Amino acid sequence: MKRRWLKTRVIVNPASNQGRTRHRWAEIKESLRNFFKDFKYDFTEKPCQATELARQALRDGTELLIGVGGDGTVNEIANGFFEEGKIINPEATLGIVPSGTGCDLTRSLNIPRNLKNAIKFISEAPDQAIDVGRITYTEAEGRISTRYFLNIADFGLGGEVVRRVNQQRLKRKASSYIRCLIETMLSFKGHEVHLEVDGQEKTSGRYLIGAIANGQVFGKGMKVAPEARLDDSLFDLILVKSLRFLEFCLHGWKLINGSHISYHKVQMWRGQKVKVTPICPEPVLIEIDGEQVGHLPATFEIIPRSLLVKGFLRKV
Repeated sequence: MKRRWLKTRVIVNPASNQGRTRHRWAEIKESLRNFFKDFKYDFTEKPCQATELARQALRDGTELLIGVGGDGTVNEIANGFFEEGKIINPEATLGIVPSGTGCDLTRSLNIPRNLKNAIKFISEAPDQAIDVGRITYTEAEGRISTRYFLNIADFGLGGEVVRRVNQQRLKRKASSYIRCLIETMLSFKGHEVHLEVDGQEKTSGRYLIGAIANGQVFGKGMKVAPEARLDDSLFDLILVKSLRFLEFCLHGWKLINGSHISYHKVQMWRGQKVKVTPICPEPVLIEIDGEQVGHLPATFEIIPRSLLVKGFLRKV
């Protein structure tokens, strides 16, 4: 039986890609109908709604859940696959139609950015069992919370940049990620933290970037973890020590192609559980799959091969 005949649900974030998804929906819907016999769809209207929509769809027997949006939308939908710490239906599959300002996960899955090709890809690509990250972290109000992520969680620079991007959006100003990255680099010097990997103390120090990577790419295309795989049951932990702005300008390009791993201010470990505790008094912000969610302390755990996704895993 072809996968196109599975019970299919589409969850759309119309605000993604700066609202362009809403304007393209008629085109997207028509393209979906070319490859899927029948499907229902929902629009999200508020943050985190995609999680509940996904959870309800899976309870109702949905077998193929398609997300239309960016990394944040896909993250919310992936969280909906879990309920009370368990996967709702281990045979249900996630498909992705990239339609966001950031679609970093799609690079590790080799999903085309072109609309029609991406939808055709969902109908033809195999199911891949990938690892899922689970993070237990501290919310802004001090509560302890748990979320799941598919691609990369990070602390330090990434969280600071996303906070600046969000501030610009609230002011209704242009929010170029690259511009906010440069502005943040002019003032941000990193945070002091202590790290444990699989129960063993590894290091303490001041770090500009700390990436707990399941996938390879974050920050709109930066190849922060070039050797990471989505199905190896391990995180790649990448730490970048504090850099002066000029030093970042001279060597920051290495993050684009992944050649930074050999730089003397970069450290890497692999493991299934990472615990990060702040030493500094100021909050150390965390982002997961491009969304700023809270701050350290936090624990990151891998759940091996726990979610089916349509894709072709990128080879190292």
